[in-house]
Amino acid sequence: MPMPDSTPAQAHVDQAIDWLVKLRFDRPSPRLEQQFQQWLASHPHNPLAWQRVSRLGDELAGLPNDLSRRTLQTCQQQRSSRRDHLKLLALLAGAGSLGWAAREPLGLPQLLADSRTATGERRQLQGSDGSHIQLNTASAIDLHYSAGQRRLQLLRGEVSLDSNPNDNRPFRIDTRVGPMTTLGGQLLLRENEHGLLLAVRRGDVTLFPASASPRRVLSGETLQVWASGSFQAVTLRSDPWGWTDGVLSVQQMPLGEFIAELARYRPGLLRCAPEVAGLTVSGTYQLNDTGQILQLLTRSLPVRVDYRTRYWVSIAAA
Repeated sequence: MPMPDSTPAQAHVDQAIDWLVKLRFDRPSPRLEQQFQQWLASHPHNPLAWQRVSRLGDELAGLPNDLSRRTLQTCQQQRSSRRDHLKLLALLAGAGSLGWAAREPLGLPQLLADSRTATGERRQLQGSDGSHIQLNTASAIDLHYSAGQRRLQLLRGEVSLDSNPNDNRPFRIDTRVGPMTTLGGQLLLRENEHGLLLAVRRGDVTLFPASASPRRVLSGETLQVWASGSFQAVTLRSDPWGWTDGVLSVQQMPLGEFIAELARYRPGLLRCAPEVAGLTVSGTYQLNDTGQILQLLTRSLPVRVDYRTRYWVSIAAA
């Protein structure tokens, strides 16, 4: 069953844009910071909206100050449709050669996707062909079916596909690193900073089927596919399929990597101090309660959890 929808409404996105303008261009003050924290805590969707919109601050930092100011203030002042807001912001990023629309959760392709999830949300779907699909946190896909083909496009994030082996139509999967096909395979795809992680649990997958030398990926294989199209087999410190069962399962993973992984499921900022980043973590943790996971770390490792706010958390030496 799908998890409850936690996608921020238009009003929360508008408010987040207002705060982005204020925090970027107004004079800093304790009162402004207090008002911002009060807004964050006033509704459960506000931190989700802020997490998405605030990433624009990083993108806008590389643009001329007057250009970013005018564009953000236009978004703040014009109460047009959500799509118009996003078009304006995407055009700004494109003008700065930042490619924002291709990466951001608020980019138009992701916003208009057939299915998508917010940070911390996981969703189960069933295709019209009987295939089972799961979306991980902050992910988006499109699905298309025709008489001769089934097609899934990964727009962002991570997806698992358990394709129906009784359907004879090939299943094509389009990703940013290239296409792949399967007939009755069970596979997992995750975008990462290097390109794409591909894991096959059942059947096989043909990577780059139209190329001169397609690669057949067999059951049990896990590949890192680079943005250039090259690939290599990898061994992971975590079970890539764990999230499909609602868990984060790791073995001897450095704490810094573990916290970075956990941060994918938690709205706000989650950091790990360098002096404890090398400590190792092993175990299986329930993703439904990231706060409990943080507390469990304090019982097994010499660390403490510092909450500056509910959405600004640091892990430091005890």
